[in-house]
Amino acid sequence: MGQGLTHLNDKGEAHIVDIGDKAVTRRRAVAQARVLARPETIAAIMGGGLKKGDALAVARIAGIMAAKKTSELIPLCHPIALTKVSVDIAADGTEAVLIHATAETTGQTGVEMEALVAASTAALTLYDMAKAIDRAMVITDLCLLEKSGGKSGDFIR
Repeated sequence: MGQGLTHLNDKGEAHIVDIGDKAVTRRRAVAQARVLARPETIAAIMGGGLKKGDALAVARIAGIMAAKKTSELIPLCHPIALTKVSVDIAADGTEAVLIHATAETTGQTGVEMEALVAASTAALTLYDMAKAIDRAMVITDLCLLEKSGGKSGDFIR
C-alpha cells in the first residue's frame, strides 16, 4: 500500500518531508472524536450546566486554536496557513457527544493532522470542563473521516 513511510529517509532516520516541489492545491480534511459519558453529564455539557461555563463554546475555540498550533505539537508537521477551521459538536444519543473538525488550506501539504488535533483537543476540553461531575468519561473514535486534495487523492472512511 503506497510508497512507505514518508517521514523516514533512506537511512531510516526521521525527517520532515520536502514539500517544495509539490503542487499547490486546495486541501480539506474532516476528523471526528467522541466523548462517552453518563446521560446527566451529556445533558450538562449540551445544556450549559457546568460550573466552568459554556463547554461547547470553549471546546470549539480550543479545537480551532489547537489546529493552528499542530506543527508545534506534532514534530514533523509543516506549519500550514489554514484558510478555514471549524469544530462542530452535537449530542450523539444520551450518552455521547460527537465532534467533527474540519480544516482547509490551499497549499503543498494536507491538513489531516490539523483536523485530528482539533477534534482531539475539543474532546479533551470537554473532558476538562466536565470532569468535576464525571471522571469516568471516555474519549474514543478519533479518526480521519475524509480528506481531499493533493497527489494521493481523496479518502472517505
